[in-house]
Amino acid sequence: MESGSNHISVESDAGIMWIRFCRPKAMNALSSTMLDVITEAIDLAARDDDVRCVVFIGEGKAFCAGADLSAVPEGSDGLAAFVAKASATMSRIESLEKPVIACLNGLTLAGGLELALCADIVVAAVSAKIGDGHVNFGFLPGAGGSVRLARAIGPGRARFLLYSGQRLSATDMERWGLVQQVFEDSELRDQVAVLAARIAEYSPLVLRRLKALVTSSLGGGIASLLAEELAANVAHADSYDMREGLAAFAEKRKPVFLGR
Repeated sequence: MESGSNHISVESDAGIMWIRFCRPKAMNALSSTMLDVITEAIDLAARDDDVRCVVFIGEGKAFCAGADLSAVPEGSDGLAAFVAKASATMSRIESLEKPVIACLNGLTLAGGLELALCADIVVAAVSAKIGDGHVNFGFLPGAGGSVRLARAIGPGRARFLLYSGQRLSATDMERWGLVQQVFEDSELRDQVAVLAARIAEYSPLVLRRLKALVTSSLGGGIASLLAEELAANVAHADSYDMREGLAAFAEKRKPVFLGR
């Protein structure tokens, strides 16, 4: 199977579905249409018994640098709708009963990090830089970043990434537990293909039950926490600082926040 849009390629081969972000000039920033394609691909993976494993990967220097803010509808309602769609897409990835691998080939920020947090396994190129970055433009995470990051690396380290907006190396993030394996850039694609092929050989029933058991071990409550995150975004959407962050992003300048 092969399908996709101008910005996403979806291909299935030998039990592996490859979802590739194909906007290298835009750092693979996510648009509303791309979110739709991702959701459709995950729904297809869920239905197709031949798909045993899903791999997300990017083209160029970035895995995904977050949302394409230039394509977000103007006004708080448009932004809220986009954030809600992004949150739903990430939850759909996380709920897939089959193994999902995020292959961080380069820069991974904001929505890109939120997507990686929905994967079962994260591998990265040694050159990859990883961070949240919402704070840099006066935004709140809206697709699970404030919830899943703390679960993945602990609340202290999550606060550091969320509050500072800094980007850390793949090696640092491996040490923190977000990334499971780091490979040389030239070896990344081959290595993730080997890993995905190995997983695809195992019993789909066993893998599905293993995923459910690990998820259960983390405890419940994620749905209500994600709802709280979305509610915070709605309340934040009309703030001066949010509007200033959007303006600064569009004008390629440093924002001046007033705390209101």
